[in-house]
Amino acid sequence: MSRTRMAQGVAAMLMLATAQKAAADEDRTAWRLFIADQADGMVTVVDRDAPDQRWRFDLAGPSRLYASPSGQAVIAVQSDHDLVDFLGSGIALEGHGDHSDISISNPEAKDLHLTGPRPFHVVTHDHQIAINFDRGGYVSFLAEGALQDGTLQVQEFAQNRAHHGFAAPLGDAIVSSVASEEEVADGGAPPRVGIAAYDADGALIGDVATCTDLHGEAFSGNYLLAGCKEGVIAVSEADDGADFTMLPYPEDFPKEKTGTLLGSSAMQIFLGDHGRQSVVIIDPTAEPFFTRVELPFRRVDFVLDPARPQYAYILTEDGTLHRLNMLSAEIEASAGITQPYSMDGDWRDPRPRLAVAGDRIALTDPLQSLVRLVDPSSLEETATIPVEGLPYNIIAIGGSGLTH
Repeated sequence: MSRTRMAQGVAAMLMLATAQKAAADEDRTAWRLFIADQADGMVTVVDRDAPDQRWRFDLAGPSRLYASPSGQAVIAVQSDHDLVDFLGSGIALEGHGDHSDISISNPEAKDLHLTGPRPFHVVTHDHQIAINFDRGGYVSFLAEGALQDGTLQVQEFAQNRAHHGFAAPLGDAIVSSVASEEEVADGGAPPRVGIAAYDADGALIGDVATCTDLHGEAFSGNYLLAGCKEGVIAVSEADDGADFTMLPYPEDFPKEKTGTLLGSSAMQIFLGDHGRQSVVIIDPTAEPFFTRVELPFRRVDFVLDPARPQYAYILTEDGTLHRLNMLSAEIEASAGITQPYSMDGDWRDPRPRLAVAGDRIALTDPLQSLVRLVDPSSLEETATIPVEGLPYNIIAIGGSGLTH
């Protein structure tokens, strides 16, 4: 063979290898929406950019949906049926420093079921999932690694008594809400009066920190925050368990409290409600800690943007979606998206819920049987996805990576 023909052959082989590598190392972005029905146990799953590709899972009853820390599992909490089911999201991301790999498959119902008296709050942190059983007086901790392998590895933590609360891991300690020991009427729930740290054996570490009417919790950076009547309590790791610092509401604030909190995963900042018609931006490291933002109407739902962490999106009952810059504490843009959804009536009435799916905001519109997709920059609606029934609670799971 001549040198010329040999060189041509080598070049062809190199071109083929390059083409095969390009095909194998395809850059993919995938976002999947998990939508729970308000009235029954139907969970609809759609691919955001190919909504005709969808799946349906029928559970025992209406559920609140949570993503596991990795996003590989979906936790479906059916409080009224004393049941927690699990779905596989079909999307797995694995970081490799300079890039991530993504694996995409069909979602599936896992043959895993957790039963107990009235499961409610779910906290995900440090590769663990904590589910509070309000009428059982305990929290079930699930290791996500085992969940990915198709098993339930459960450890139970006993609270001081059954109540509507939460617990979460924090370093070597477990931080849990504490209920009053006072007698309550039949069927009633005891009030929350504090929060405390415990060791792995359930022994109290230090004292119970006062936090009246405790409700709502979130992690961001080095802190866990929980809402209280007195203010918001900030919890951080300590050598002997945990440090508790009360951040009191400023004296010029209305006499309201924070009961829902969201924490950013990209910078140390929190967003909470404050009454029904305002939100508060919270920095637990700098006084006055709170910046209050008044809304034109009562709040229906709000969500943080993981990829653009300075932004939050808030839907008010007049059907308007607002983009809040949490660094400047300014509402930068607003746009009407849905019909009005009054906040009067039952707390479980069908109302829109929000999720962020990459470069789109996903918003359920239950009375129209739609999921609406909105551009976060312009707040313009870019697509609608019909969903059977009353689409209600929603989460988005996805991301970008290479497929090999």
